[in-house]
Amino acid sequence: MNLFTDIRSLVLDCLGAMVAEGTLPDGLDFANVAVEPPRDAAHGDMATNAAMVLAKTAKMKPRDIADVLAGKLAADARVTSAEVAGPGFLNLRLDGSIWQGVLGAVLAQDMKFGRSDLGAGKRVNVEYVSANPTGPLHVGHTRGAVFGDALASLLDFVGFDVTREYYINDGGGQVDVLARSVYLRYLEAHGQDVAFVDGTYPGDYLVPVGAALKDKVGDAYVDQPEDVWLEKIRNFATDAMMDLIRADLASLGIKMDKFFSEKSLYGTGLIEAALKSLDDKGLIYEGVLEPPKGKKPDDWEPREQTLFKSTEHGDDVDRPVKKSDGAWTYFAPDIAYHYDKVERGFDMLIDVFGADHGGYVKRMKAAVSALSDGRVPLDIKLCQLVKLFKDGQEFKMSKRAGTFVTLRDVVDAVGADVTRFMLLTRKNDQGFDFDLDKALEQSKDNPVFYVQYANARICSTLRKATEAGIATDDTTLAGADLSLLDDDAQLAVAKKLAEWPRLVEIAARTNEPHRVAFYLYDLASELHGLYHLGKTNEGLRFVNESNPSATHAKMALAKAVSIVISAGLGILGVTPAQEMR
Repeated sequence: MNLFTDIRSLVLDCLGAMVAEGTLPDGLDFANVAVEPPRDAAHGDMATNAAMVLAKTAKMKPRDIADVLAGKLAADARVTSAEVAGPGFLNLRLDGSIWQGVLGAVLAQDMKFGRSDLGAGKRVNVEYVSANPTGPLHVGHTRGAVFGDALASLLDFVGFDVTREYYINDGGGQVDVLARSVYLRYLEAHGQDVAFVDGTYPGDYLVPVGAALKDKVGDAYVDQPEDVWLEKIRNFATDAMMDLIRADLASLGIKMDKFFSEKSLYGTGLIEAALKSLDDKGLIYEGVLEPPKGKKPDDWEPREQTLFKSTEHGDDVDRPVKKSDGAWTYFAPDIAYHYDKVERGFDMLIDVFGADHGGYVKRMKAAVSALSDGRVPLDIKLCQLVKLFKDGQEFKMSKRAGTFVTLRDVVDAVGADVTRFMLLTRKNDQGFDFDLDKALEQSKDNPVFYVQYANARICSTLRKATEAGIATDDTTLAGADLSLLDDDAQLAVAKKLAEWPRLVEIAARTNEPHRVAFYLYDLASELHGLYHLGKTNEGLRFVNESNPSATHAKMALAKAVSIVISAGLGILGVTPAQEMR
């Protein structure tokens, strides 16, 4: 049930009638006609921009369209008033029974309320985290992990067939550095004194890896040249780091459907196949790029390279895929990886990158557009940096990691649920200051506490009703007389619940899971406000032992709120609180 969609259909029917009777001309495009909550709730329950968006093409004044449309809308039994405001906006008020009906729909559909077939089973690949397998995940990875996982759940909620994927960057030189760092820890495990030179990884997390290597091979690699042990230790260390990363992700409740190895692209023909696909379309050529902006002519050495005509698909410049010495550029395996995604039959691709990948967006979109002939859209979401604060000071680096704050540091400090919710209270492309103390604060200013407290308060209220001998089982609440919920404060909660299906659809269309967190805070605020009114107005008190019928209706309202909060938290990957400790 999406009430806003239903009322929009009513608006379109009325507009169609106006066309049929000659009030509006034929051929108008109604695609931009919207029905949404008004900015000010005092103006009504819903508002439509129909007259404003149609006036120009209809060659009419917006108010002339709005006046006629208002009369037709007011004739519908669901609409109690349709008022023209300003230059031609229409504000609608709906009958109270409509909002009571929303509560009935929530109770009947339970956790399915708000779900839709927006995705219609289309296959979408969401790639996120994809950190180099050289150490534990840091706080920057944490934000990308939480965002990507919530986005995947959101898309699943609206009917997409979602694959969660991690791209293992194990094909570059950084894994050689990892191998050398593990070798130092291996020698250390044999009692040797070692020094970590610049470019190696000094974190303590490699100590057990070095010890495990010793247990496996004994002294076989001690004092041996690099060509003896580099490849074997690289594989051993990469596996160990991926085990660590999987454990880090599990601590946040994240489980990937697929791990794809960059190394699998080399020597298998996949890179060659991807570039042949582009070459067959006339998009690969030998050429010399213009010097980068800001470079003086004498700083620039022109070199003939193999280039991809990415400018034909929206990029600023063409991009090299093979160097003058015949080696692949970093871009080549990325093209091959996305070629593999396209070949796997996905209808949509989403990449979640860190803020430092901004320069990669246009070239990657160009590659996917070219590889799929424009059939498969790629959306790239950049997650901006996170700064951690504790006791008013920026949180210091982890001793275990050596150079950064780890995901585990954050989870250990505030817990997985708090970490996930807090990181979703800002849009992904905005910087975020994460105050660990405020994240545990029990106040309205702490959004995760405020939302969790709302659900816990509902659970407590349901228990009190049961203890008072008032039934609160699903069958009883489903049969409650919801017409008893006629106070403005009660209807305000129902109106907020009615926004849930619309909100979910908008969040999914824009790939913005933070909208769910914002909505949950607003819903919790309505619930808390109604609860506090009951302290001074007995008629609004949730549990009234002398009036079981009214209590059943209020319990039905409370249960509906809990259902939607639980569904929203489920999308965010947060467990709803049954009680606060």
